[in-house]
Amino acid sequence: MGKGYESSEIRQKLIELLEDSKSGMSGVEISKKLGVNRTTMTKYLKVFAAEGFLRQNNIGNITLWFLESGQEAYSFPDDYFKVAPQYLDKLIKGQETQIYSLIKNCINSGATIPKLVTEVIIPSVESIQKLYDDGKIGNTEQKLLQNIISKSLQIFNQISIDSNPKNNIIVISADAHSNLLSEAASASLHSDGWRVFHLGDMSSAINVLFDLDLQKLMGKIWKQKSGIMIILVFSNTEEGLHFFAESVNSIKEKLGKRIRLALCGKVGKKTKIQSDLLSEKFEDVLQWSKTVSESSK
Repeated sequence: MGKGYESSEIRQKLIELLEDSKSGMSGVEISKKLGVNRTTMTKYLKVFAAEGFLRQNNIGNITLWFLESGQEAYSFPDDYFKVAPQYLDKLIKGQETQIYSLIKNCINSGATIPKLVTEVIIPSVESIQKLYDDGKIGNTEQKLLQNIISKSLQIFNQISIDSNPKNNIIVISADAHSNLLSEAASASLHSDGWRVFHLGDMSSAINVLFDLDLQKLMGKIWKQKSGIMIILVFSNTEEGLHFFAESVNSIKEKLGKRIRLALCGKVGKKTKIQSDLLSEKFEDVLQWSKTVSESSK
């Protein structure tokens, strides 16, 4: 490879080369412009197309390459503030392909998943909820937009991470309303190397046998009981937090201090729930989890 560019450098060069090109460029033109071996350049172009960074248009025997819509050069951590409004705008317009391309572009430009979650995804979840509460969108549209956000989070989960077998976490949503938050937390924790077991909306499992059912699951996924196991619960109601806290605390009495309980949801000032963390702030959960991980080393 002529100039010895790294993949990230080639990506940046392609943005500069193709961002104003309406007619696209052939692989031969691109390799000449960048001084990269034609065969090597073709491999990169195909990889970038698979990632959603580029698209190709075959005209006869010629393949022309274009930037996918929404691709631009980002520099993180400075540009998170740029991405957040772009993501929300594309979300409201229902531009799914462009949204996923934007997310992939951010990752390939050096953005961290926890920051994308807290700076881009969570504000969008809150904005969609506000649009619904204000009567600006209906239930069906809200569900559609929430599903798009969920698919965005799945992109993060598809990234291969070497997880730490001693850092285990079960993530629960006490109700459907809190499910996206639990998905967002799971994606962020996965990127930080946690072994994440996302149970999603467990409102249908609220019964007197839940603690036994959860204990049975833990026996399967945490057989050696090495390291730590966190049970993280998101809830839109105090009742949900109380129920899951009581269930988990009964298990903690049997299995010991290696189990931690974290609760995320709004509670009254006088409300008392036994837990290792109780906060209504999503960021607090991520920071606390990082602290627990570091202190257990």
